[in-house]
Amino acid sequence: MASEVDWELLARSATEAMGRAYAPYSSFPVGAAALTEDGRIVTGCNVENASYGLTLCAECTLIGALQMGGGGRIAAFYCVDGAGAVLMPCGRCRQLLYEFRAPGMVLMTTAGVKTMDQVLPDAFGPEHLEGTP
Repeated sequence: MASEVDWELLARSATEAMGRAYAPYSSFPVGAAALTEDGRIVTGCNVENASYGLTLCAECTLIGALQMGGGGRIAAFYCVDGAGAVLMPCGRCRQLLYEFRAPGMVLMTTAGVKTMDQVLPDAFGPEHLEGTP
């Protein structure tokens, strides 16, 4: 899967999304881009709030855009900071990405391309809730 991903396109898309970030408090804009299984590019940016705990990470707005755009599963993911450098999703966002991953999902990390399972091993997901009310 990783060899089929246009990483340059994802980097450009994430950088473009970062340009729309609302980060007046931290001055730390973040952009994210994902490639879906069906070939769409979905993006998101961080949206801060004066009540810091209500801030939305770029991954959160990306998942919202994914759902609003018809849903789907993420095949590849890329996240950047204000300088365009690769960022790793925080733990909360790794869990969010895990929920919407396609089998074999890959993401660009500061150490190169890795699988979702490598960056969130032994994750808890929807498969653990099957059969529960």
